[in-house]
Amino acid sequence: MENQGQGRDRITSRLSQSEVEQQVLLLPFVALSAFFVFEKGQFFVMDVKDSLGKDWTFFGTFHANQDLGNYVMIRLSQFSMEKGLKANDEVTIMELPRQDGEGPCRKFKIEIKRQIRLFGVDIWGDLNV
Repeated sequence: MENQGQGRDRITSRLSQSEVEQQVLLLPFVALSAFFVFEKGQFFVMDVKDSLGKDWTFFGTFHANQDLGNYVMIRLSQFSMEKGLKANDEVTIMELPRQDGEGPCRKFKIEIKRQIRLFGVDIWGDLNV
């Protein structure tokens, strides 16, 4: 039986310096293609809950690029500023199970991990701010 507190599908990516500066998350198209119908130039909406239980709405767009391939850009402006995101932070987005009575919209959870050095050892810790 599936643990109701856990998401079913995960997408994990480490932020680049460029993504942090632009306050976006860039993902390959295939990472989100199971969740959304994409059309070039159209945006989509992601309802997301962070590790503290705060709800966020992210806007994303699909891009086709001959050099980079197809990718998705998700805008994280306010989220990025409030959380103080940095290059190399690990962002994980998980689909949450639908609850009885919920509409057709998918909901997601977002977790941020940051690498820290503790007593000479690099460890990954949850960013809970």
